[in-house]
Amino acid sequence: MEFDDSLSTSMGDFGEHAQDLEIPDSLPMMAVRDVVVFNYMIIPLFVGRSGSIDAVNDGLSNNKLLMLVTQKDPTKDEPEEKDLYRVGMVSMIMRTLKLPDGRLKVLVQALAKARIRTILQDKPFYRVEVDLIEEPEPGEITVEIEALMRTVREQTEKIMSLRGILSSDLMMIINNIEEPGRLADLVGSNLRLKISESQKILETIEPNERLRLVADLLHKELEVSTVQAKIQSDAKEEMSRSQREYFIREQIQALKRELGDEDGYSQEIDDLRKQLRKKKMPKYAKKEARKQLKRLEMMHPDASEATIVRTYLDWFLDLPWRESSKDMLDLKIAAQVLDEDHHGLETIKERILEYLAVRKLNTKTKGPIICFVGPPGVGKTSLGQAIAKAMGRKFYRLSLGGMRDEAEIRGHRRTYIGALPGRILQGLKNVGANNPVFMMDEIDKVGEDYRGDPSSALLEVLDPEQNNAFSDHYMNLPFDLSKVMFITTANRSDTIPGPLLDRMEVIQLSGYTLEEKMVIATKYLLPRQISENGIKTNQIRINDLTLEAIIRKYTHEAGVRNLERALGKVCRKIARKVAEGGKGPYVISEKTMEKYLGPPKYLPEAEIDTSTQPGLAVGLAWTEVGGELLHIETSVLPGKGKLLLTGQLGEVMKESAQAALSYCRSRYADLKVEPEYFDNVDVHVHVPAGAIPKDGPSAGITMTTALFSAISGKGVRRGIAMTGEVTLRGRVLPIGGLKDKALAALRAGISKVLIPEENQKDLVEIPEELRKKITFFPVSHMDQVIELTLGKITEQSRKAKKNTVPITK
Repeated sequence: MEFDDSLSTSMGDFGEHAQDLEIPDSLPMMAVRDVVVFNYMIIPLFVGRSGSIDAVNDGLSNNKLLMLVTQKDPTKDEPEEKDLYRVGMVSMIMRTLKLPDGRLKVLVQALAKARIRTILQDKPFYRVEVDLIEEPEPGEITVEIEALMRTVREQTEKIMSLRGILSSDLMMIINNIEEPGRLADLVGSNLRLKISESQKILETIEPNERLRLVADLLHKELEVSTVQAKIQSDAKEEMSRSQREYFIREQIQALKRELGDEDGYSQEIDDLRKQLRKKKMPKYAKKEARKQLKRLEMMHPDASEATIVRTYLDWFLDLPWRESSKDMLDLKIAAQVLDEDHHGLETIKERILEYLAVRKLNTKTKGPIICFVGPPGVGKTSLGQAIAKAMGRKFYRLSLGGMRDEAEIRGHRRTYIGALPGRILQGLKNVGANNPVFMMDEIDKVGEDYRGDPSSALLEVLDPEQNNAFSDHYMNLPFDLSKVMFITTANRSDTIPGPLLDRMEVIQLSGYTLEEKMVIATKYLLPRQISENGIKTNQIRINDLTLEAIIRKYTHEAGVRNLERALGKVCRKIARKVAEGGKGPYVISEKTMEKYLGPPKYLPEAEIDTSTQPGLAVGLAWTEVGGELLHIETSVLPGKGKLLLTGQLGEVMKESAQAALSYCRSRYADLKVEPEYFDNVDVHVHVPAGAIPKDGPSAGITMTTALFSAISGKGVRRGIAMTGEVTLRGRVLPIGGLKDKALAALRAGISKVLIPEENQKDLVEIPEELRKKITFFPVSHMDQVIELTLGKITEQSRKAKKNTVPITK
């Protein structure tokens, strides 16, 4: 049901017939949209819905009466009972006309106001029982009512005049009406008020109250119409000024053509002006761009500054001020994409899906700055690509490794030759959207020198509270970075500046277990290398045992980069055979893999050193590339009480060695030596692989154990590794990187690991299959460590053993 604005409503003196007409209790009902029918109103309606057509036909076949009510939501094609107002008008069908498209054009006259009592049926059309609403008789027109009627007439005339719909005939009718209720109905039906406001007028029964309500609404409408008229006047004035400028400009161009002075420079200025007009950007940016364009127009095209301004304007046009890519926030699809691209990493995937869920529920959320911290090759960068793919956003990667110039972030000032915006705005220009997934790699390797501190410049970029107005030195205008999803990566978090780290949510990525590496190699690495080297799947065969042997004997890493290189080497050799005419399939077994990869690079720990000589202990250390085994050797030599340290140890590790010696000296009785024993010997602590710098406190209990072993003459039990910081009194303090260290022990074939008691809470981060293969012994004191590694030495250690319970599978 639609109301045709092209047909104006009219009013007449037909309401009196309603008193003579007998209106039945049951009537067909038709819902109308976009209009409220008032008393005395004659209105044309276009009827298109099947239910409405049936209601009209039923009314025509009986007494030509129809109940008209307005629906609350005009967009609903099949309104239910809750979608209809209860008060409407009983109307008479005066004339009908069937249109070629099947619709009916109906002219109706409103007779009496009524309220729906009960809905008798809703199919195929509505039939309702109604109660007629009797309007009170108009009383004496007081001075107040007379003043109110005059106010309503004057405001109506002003509003219609401002809207340009003033009609002398309508105003004559309005001025001749002396009844408050009829005046309110007539004004309410002709001023195009909101449906809710018009319905409120209709439902107000008392005439004087209805007139007061209309007066209040007119006051508000008059203010709105005044402002609207002013806006239209300003727009018309602006349009006239623009047209005048256009004609003047065209005249100038015509004169130039007559003089033969027209050239490509003028055309270029015009093209820039058109592009700036179409480009969506903030008002302050458009204002600056127009200012620079006027400067450029006044310059000679060969001037050096003209090139600078021209490049500056190009950046205005290239930057995505308002261009955004649409987010794809289907969590099921996002989870599927993450699973397709990455195996394992369940905690990280869950955090990413949580971010997408929050983004789906609150599109204005600023979101965290995520920082992936972990060894090389564990998939930090590829995780960022997977996030962009899952969200349907564009992806841009910026490497910060070795960056020392602040201008790389903030850009150069335009006064410098060859100045450009910083890498942030350059990245946004390249992707063409202001909401990409922006990955900053190696944020822990940002440096600083006399040219500035890039890490301090990154504070404004990565701080959600201030990056909505990021200021680049080249553009010298605020640019909104709040829609960008920043992801950073680092190998270690302790070298990231504190204020920068405080603005990021750190997600730790540890190394992969043997089982995870085998799945990754089977699902991702091997198929990719087969495809990149141009061979087919049926031309190469590698079983699980061979793949496990390659992982154990040719790779020694937390990630999978070297594993992919090894598989790529195998595929290249097979590709050469295929290119030379071989057909295959070529089977890679444990016996033949040395033919493709050469001698094994790494041997299990048991094959490297099976001795249990006194003074040898195996520790676990964390490095930027994951967990590593730390072999510590100690020798006691005749001397003068000196402590010799070799193996390129850091300051913290040297202090751990001194603490270990002091602890052993305090336990001289348990070691069955005299107090002056340490004054007559030199202690030499050596950590092999001397070319590699080593530091950290977690080798404390390993050094103490090795020194205790050397002095007591007892060898450390085979197959045990340990990690933990030690104090002078023998307390074992917690350490970090437990998962990486456990993976290193597993790679070396070690099944027993001593850990600080306070690190038991970190065992939940270790995969279940890894916990099944390693037995963890929580210790809180060196006496427990000595008991587990060297055997019974003191009465205290025997008591300590009772409190040491291995955590098995």
